[in-house]
Amino acid sequence: MDKTNDVIEIDVLELLMYYLRRWYIFVLAAVGTLVAGMAICIFLITPKYESTTKIIILNQQNSGSLTYSDMQLASQLTKDYEELIGSRDVLEQVITECGLEDSYETLLNRITIQNVTDTRIIKITVEDPSPAAAQTIANSIRETAAEHIRSVTDVEAVNMVETANFPLEQSSPSLKMWAVLSAAVGFLIVLIVLTVRYVVDDTIKTSEDVEKYLGLSTLALIPLINSGDGKDSKKKKRKKAKKTQHAG
Repeated sequence: MDKTNDVIEIDVLELLMYYLRRWYIFVLAAVGTLVAGMAICIFLITPKYESTTKIIILNQQNSGSLTYSDMQLASQLTKDYEELIGSRDVLEQVITECGLEDSYETLLNRITIQNVTDTRIIKITVEDPSPAAAQTIANSIRETAAEHIRSVTDVEAVNMVETANFPLEQSSPSLKMWAVLSAAVGFLIVLIVLTVRYVVDDTIKTSEDVEKYLGLSTLALIPLINSGDGKDSKKKKRKKAKKTQHAG
């Protein structure tokens, strides 16, 4: 690291070695935030389950067989059908039938209605803390929406493609995602703290630092005296003194 005219130059290799010498801090921080994140995910966040049902809507213009124009028209009207499925009339009737405490807006936020790409199939997904309730609500929406679409439009057939499933695994929160993000947060915090410490640390530690930061040559080095040798010599002197006293 070199500071000249308020410009900080960082030796990348030296910085990497600085990180490597403190690898255990990264590990401890990542493990700590991982454990904390998993505890929050498991004990503080309510798990959610998703149940999905599918329908197909066919609009026959003629009383005969289904034509290509019928299929094309049904595909063009898919957006209209999605709006009808999420309409207030449908969802409020579902709330009444299922005995839900949700408002229309609350239930609408727990529902995903989308057209399966390049098909005339509409997928209805319901999220709920209870897997059984998610399945029941999804089936109720499908049946109520089918009646509502037939009454509002000229559609003759709203057929069920797939009944709502009973979800066995929670859809959220994702334990794997929380684990990865929690460990990454701990790693990032340590990285930022160590980088800041490295940048602001302007102390001179070696003779190379003297030449690098002050531009001075090192004439001599004074070796550090090992304090352990002093302790050993004191112990030896004490043993000799004890032997002398015993001899006297």
